[in-house]
Amino acid sequence: MNRPIKIGTRGSKLALWQAYHVESLLQQAGLQTEIVLIDTRGDQVLDVSISKIGSKGVFTQELEDQLIDGRIDIAVHSAKDMQSNLGDQFEIIAFTEREKENDILLSRNSNLSIKDSSQSFVLGTSSTRRIATLKHFYPHVKTVDIRGNLQTRIRKMDEGLCDALLLAYAGVHRMGYDEMIVEYLNLEEFTPAVGQGSVAIESAKTLDTDLKAKIISACNHSETEARLKAERAFLRVLEGGCSIPVFAMASLEHETLKLNGGIVSLDGEKRIVFEVSGDKNNPEKIGEELAAKVLKAGGKEILEKIKAQSK
Repeated sequence: MNRPIKIGTRGSKLALWQAYHVESLLQQAGLQTEIVLIDTRGDQVLDVSISKIGSKGVFTQELEDQLIDGRIDIAVHSAKDMQSNLGDQFEIIAFTEREKENDILLSRNSNLSIKDSSQSFVLGTSSTRRIATLKHFYPHVKTVDIRGNLQTRIRKMDEGLCDALLLAYAGVHRMGYDEMIVEYLNLEEFTPAVGQGSVAIESAKTLDTDLKAKIISACNHSETEARLKAERAFLRVLEGGCSIPVFAMASLEHETLKLNGGIVSLDGEKRIVFEVSGDKNNPEKIGEELAAKVLKAGGKEILEKIKAQSK
């Protein structure tokens, strides 16, 4: 292929960082590239929470439309924003090497800590997983819904909407705001969203086979791929999206893949968590096994209640 690989991306600074990162990997492999900016529904609607817009494809639909008609060859997303079932027309062909997975507290006030119940402060977040986790472990912490890119959220915090923001380390680090991180949250309590910290490269299944192989060779990190395939299989069985408070994180030790994950009720009352392990070469089986355990232990009832409330 003589023409450049067209990389579709949202226009936020973080989305562009991800697109340029993928572009750099492709260029290092000697491939030509072109960035194509695309506006999505999730970027346009900022005055309501993601769970109310409808979590399915809120940041991906418009990019997928252009994958199908060939205006772009690949779409670049935060892996945690990808719905668990991409349907028959699309696939994730590569995952970039994963960043540190933690959630963090970002604030101008370096004395803040969620562990200090004597402090009264408000956290900004739009994540149902994070809100439900706070209710379970730190019910003294108040939250306010906050949307928009990182720069918009920081501006809203500075205007007094909240005292701190609850965010993924990866995005904060990539945008260069490390000096505003006041607390790294415990991975056992704040187990991240599926895929948090990695960039996913999506294509239509009709993408040229040779081109697909070149993109995979240039961009895919095999350890991250195994971990995220397990996490995404777990999410797929639970039919989880951005509005469902599920969490999972896989780790690799030699040939063994461990997957820790579960679900927490919206009110924080019930948190179900298990760990399963197995052969790293069969990550989907491990994800499905974890999902079956979680559903059997009461996860099914939590999901049904959430779905009933959302109607």
